[in-house]
Amino acid sequence: MAYDLEEQEKLDALRAWWDRYGTLCAVLVFIVVASIAGWRGWQWYEGHQAGQAMSYFEALESATAQEGDDAVARIKAASSTLRSDFSGSGYTSRGVLVAAQALQARKDLDGAREQLEWLTKNGTDPALVSLGKLRLAGILLEQKQYDQALAQLNDAPAAFAGLYADRKGDILMAQGKPAEAKAAWEIAIKELGTDPLAQIVQLKIDALGGA
Repeated sequence: MAYDLEEQEKLDALRAWWDRYGTLCAVLVFIVVASIAGWRGWQWYEGHQAGQAMSYFEALESATAQEGDDAVARIKAASSTLRSDFSGSGYTSRGVLVAAQALQARKDLDGAREQLEWLTKNGTDPALVSLGKLRLAGILLEQKQYDQALAQLNDAPAAFAGLYADRKGDILMAQGKPAEAKAAWEIAIKELGTDPLAQIVQLKIDALGGA
């Protein structure tokens, strides 16, 4: 009898506890399960997005190895999709650089410029953005947009200081400012150190003679 009474008291205590905390426990369990499901769902989505972005990147690379107007159209289409649908993917900035280089090689400077302008404004990888600015300055130099080209080279990151100074010298020389170009190239040589490119920059200075 005592045993039955003890069991009944335990059951009553359990019912009382459940009446007080049961709903809260159910909610907490639901939140935990939903969080796990949501995390796994997000991981699947991220993986799916990465796979899709990689496919467009590979299609873009494949198009760059082809010739003709159709290849140019495919390059631009693949890059456009990467930028619009996968702007946060690591494949996108790299794809834009590949597209810009391919378009520049085909003398489509406006197309290459448009790619690089997007990268400099929207890229998420600082190193690729810096590279994009350097290449954009080169495109603008070809288009004789000297002031805009120089504007890309402001606040050079340390890793690109030598390359930026070299490009700045090229632009200043194109503007008919040999003394300023020489000063920029001298900075480039100092920043490049033992890089073989420093020897090429030195040849530019030597070609100036007594300027």
